[in-house]
Amino acid sequence: MKVGVLASGGGTNLQALIDAGARGELGPARLVVVGANLAECGALERAARAGIPTFICSHKDFASRTEFDHALVDELRRHGVGLVALAGFMRILTPTFLAAFPHRVVNIHPALLPAFPGVHAQKQAFDYGARFSGCTVHFVDAGTDSGPIIAQTVVPVLDGDDEESLRLRILAEEHRLFPAVVRAIAEGRVSLDGRRVQVSGTPIGLADSRLRSL
Repeated sequence: MKVGVLASGGGTNLQALIDAGARGELGPARLVVVGANLAECGALERAARAGIPTFICSHKDFASRTEFDHALVDELRRHGVGLVALAGFMRILTPTFLAAFPHRVVNIHPALLPAFPGVHAQKQAFDYGARFSGCTVHFVDAGTDSGPIIAQTVVPVLDGDDEESLRLRILAEEHRLFPAVVRAIAEGRVSLDGRRVQVSGTPIGLADSRLRSL
């Protein structure tokens, strides 16, 4: 399955996918293109170093979100993309985009959805006093981090944590979870019935090692 990645930032989750592919851990999934809405996006540099084609599609060049999404779809289709992975892509996608890749757009979020959607999720969890947080990979719908949940990893909030230490421990789990979900989808092991996601074979998403030792 050909995978296209959309990003807006540094691209550490993209790097996790690149590294997993280099180790042969993505199964039949293959990264074929990386797109960004910002020319200074660090993910583009990571893709270039890995020899993956890239494109820039600035949302500022379009009069509407729908026109922007049409342009994204055209670029991804040009590379034969069958699965779109959002790796820190900071734009809300319209139904136009989602209809082009039905149940084939996935996102990674640094919290245990439906808790703490939107931006600064780690800070939200820390400030709220949550005892557990984590990360979620979900299918994307027209809402904000509201699509059907595919897999989650639980990360405990430790007594000595601050916002940054929690963010880094969640990020480490994101780097493990995202490639595993991409592989499972490419292998045809993920199915959707309404909001219920079924994953056959090896389970995806485990608790952080610190939690398993509690």
